Amino acid sequence: MNKAVRKFVWSAEGAILILLTVLLSVINVMNFAMASDDADQLTQRIADQDGMFRNDRQLRDYHRKDPFHIPGFDNMGPYSPEMDFSLRYFTFAFDKDGNSENITFKMSSLDESEAESWARSLIGGKTGWTRETYRYRVYKANDKTYVTVIDQGRELISPYRILIISVIGWAVLLILSFIILMMVGRRIFRPIEESDRKQKQFIANVENEFRVPLTVINANTELIERKHGPDETTNTINKQVRRMTATVRELSSLSVFEEKDKNISTIHLSDILSSVIDSRSADFEQKNIRLVCEIADDVILEGDDAKMKKAVSEIVDNAVKFAGTEAVFRLQQNNKRIILTQENDTALKDGSIDQIFDRFTMLENANGTKGIGLGLSYVKQTALAHSGRVSANVKNGRFILQMSL
Repeated sequence: MNKAVRKFVWSAEGAILILLTVLLSVINVMNFAMASDDADQLTQRIADQDGMFRNDRQLRDYHRKDPFHIPGFDNMGPYSPEMDFSLRYFTFAFDKDGNSENITFKMSSLDESEAESWARSLIGGKTGWTRETYRYRVYKANDKTYVTVIDQGRELISPYRILIISVIGWAVLLILSFIILMMVGRRIFRPIEESDRKQKQFIANVENEFRVPLTVINANTELIERKHGPDETTNTINKQVRRMTATVRELSSLSVFEEKDKNISTIHLSDILSSVIDSRSADFEQKNIRLVCEIADDVILEGDDAKMKKAVSEIVDNAVKFAGTEAVFRLQQNNKRIILTQENDTALKDGSIDQIFDRFTMLENANGTKGIGLGLSYVKQTALAHSGRVSANVKNGRFILQMSL
């Protein structure tokens, strides 16, 4: 599985993971919320009936207040006609002196004294869950504090089963989606991979086809200059040969970048940037470009030193070519993140211009400038190879290129 397919699979899998987690979480939260609401309606009915549950049909209008009520299901759950016989609960009343009175006791799992003690411990509350599966309500009436506790163990079986099924389904769906995405991803990216392979093969062929003729032309031009001396014709030929040689060198650098082997070493990025800027300072002066350098000391990372030097050279060369009156270079390290920024004035429109990192892409301000649009593509690939990213945009007439590593 190549890098593009792997990135597609993990990105899609991450989105599916988030959607599944949110969906199943909402379903289970609502399911338990409904169970709690059903229990609260039962305890409220008991509170309204002086601590006892009477299945009086005139009082069975509580479902109208139920936010989860669905018409046609009025005889289900807390509204079942058999609830009077199946509901397990007890109610104790406590006066101001703390004396207790057994109002109703329909429990078989504990005795009255234990129930009284349990109810007394809940007096400070209002409503909620106790002992995991019991719902209680504390309310006042007739100058007394009433505590009702109902058993919801059977009613909670279904929500817990749905929770378990949701967790299992979540895991199974993630595994299945991963397998399907791998199969689909390989099929989707197969044409793209083939196109990329052909492009690389084309670049390699162009490089090989150009290198030999350029060598022959250069040798013959030198021979002519030795016999007859340099003139305007030979100077023009040499100039074009140098230009074509530089283009072939850029094509060669892209081919080299595709190699899988990496030479990992310690990269002193501060020294590399300072050195490259110093080597091009004459070019900046010749074009009357004011240099502003804000380079933090001792910025170090692990990676391919040669490729990073080439990428930094391309960034500086971009400033030499397109800066108007000022070029700004900033290198800073925030925590573990390294940010290299190149900024200069430009005539481009405001907005993102990340397309300049695509191969063979040049903007309208590059007309008449030497190059074929490969330099910043190399910068992007270098950043990606070092687990970083690049971006470019124009804001208020300022071009801003940023590489984050």
